[in-house]
Amino acid sequence: MVEMLSPLLPVWRPGSHGNFADGVGVVLSETQPGSIVQAAAWHGEEKAVIAAIRTAAGLSLPDGAGGGIATEGKAAFGIAPGKFLLVSDDEGLADSLLQAIPINLGTVTDLSHGRIGLRVAGAKAEWVLAKFFAIDFSLPAFPLGSGIATNHHDIFAHIQRTGADRFDLYIFRSFARSFWTALCHASEEVGYEVR
Repeated sequence: MVEMLSPLLPVWRPGSHGNFADGVGVVLSETQPGSIVQAAAWHGEEKAVIAAIRTAAGLSLPDGAGGGIATEGKAAFGIAPGKFLLVSDDEGLADSLLQAIPINLGTVTDLSHGRIGLRVAGAKAEWVLAKFFAIDFSLPAFPLGSGIATNHHDIFAHIQRTGADRFDLYIFRSFARSFWTALCHASEEVGYEVR
């Protein structure tokens, strides 16, 4: 296995930054999942693909876009009708899904090489993300496990709430450095820590 270098290395500055008058508002980090995979069902095969995901990945997804589940080490959420983003700490999730989802049910696309996982966590996580995305990030509107596919200018993002005050974002590796720099600037106001 060849270890992939993080595209954030040139702008990665561990430590505390920004305004700490009220403490650390957010913690920013790179999650480095082993697998990032998209599964898409053909029209009418959504329930069969959801069942295949349950079998192959051990994740019970609700039916419908936006619904999701986040556990330690694995997560999945709907990004559009019949389309799901799945993430695992372990490599090989795409191979497992390819075995479980035959071509007559849908498709499986391994995105691991082209995406990066970022985490925004802390009391001000919703505040910082709202600076980028016109989304209601409050817990009632964006419940635990749920996710969304959206964009900030030309930067496409998949976002999932993985904790009460924690969000995981998956963006194109080619935009990682630019988005990370903007995320750090947006976090200065509330004080942030890079881990």
